[in-house]
Amino acid sequence: MGEDSKQDPERDLLRDLLPSTGEKIDPVEMARRDQRKALPRRFYKSASTRDENGQFALLLDGRPALTPARNPLAVPSAKLAQLLVDEWEAQQEVIDPSAMPVTRIVNSALDGVARDIEAVRAEVVKYAGSDLLCYRAGEPEALVAEQRKAWDPIIAWMREAHDAHFVLAEGVMHAAQPDETIAAVRKAVNALTGEGAAAPLKAAALSTVTTLTGSALLALALASGKLAADEAWAAAHVDEDHQARVWGADAEAMERQARRKVEMDAAAAVLAALS
Repeated sequence: MGEDSKQDPERDLLRDLLPSTGEKIDPVEMARRDQRKALPRRFYKSASTRDENGQFALLLDGRPALTPARNPLAVPSAKLAQLLVDEWEAQQEVIDPSAMPVTRIVNSALDGVARDIEAVRAEVVKYAGSDLLCYRAGEPEALVAEQRKAWDPIIAWMREAHDAHFVLAEGVMHAAQPDETIAAVRKAVNALTGEGAAAPLKAAALSTVTTLTGSALLALALASGKLAADEAWAAAHVDEDHQARVWGADAEAMERQARRKVEMDAAAAVLAALS
């Protein structure tokens, strides 16, 4: 997966396994698709990183690696580069993309998000218009209390830190948010993703968290350090966890949630490495 044309067959395999067009990828479907494919054998002996004028490139056997779109697989953070190295070093006889969530996020950022970062930011802001945290249960009281405990502090934080005042609703009927609130969220998203080489990476990770949790507010809280990854994940699954306690856990749902948690942790790690 380097500059040498002899690497092209391996690059083609990785292009299929590690899509990075900027499209949203369901981690569960990704895992199922992985199972249906014959995984390529590991074709390199070692992975490492090298500082190239503030960009930390991933090297495979000393050769610069490329994204599926043939962009240099390089990031503006030594910590993030090391996460990439760790994923590539962890591959054994075959290359398993389901175990490379950080690589997928970086590929998506460099090949897709970087081309239209404003569209990705806008998608995150759009979630705030119908955010998970704004739709509350009317009963049972135990669930109502659990939602309040997990979600009210984030609603309050958005109000205090970003002057974003959210309208809460009971049930599933849409509650329109004030224009001023959406504008405040947009300002927060722009500020957190920033500018420069790190911006697409931050935006890609923020978008991943938003999509996985169904909440732009939780994503912003995580990116700002208000919540840890496990706290944001738990807040996003208050309803599911309550139902599991009442009716029992569903094995398939638990498996799907575990796979999505891997993606969540990877996105949180990307944000932390860029902070």
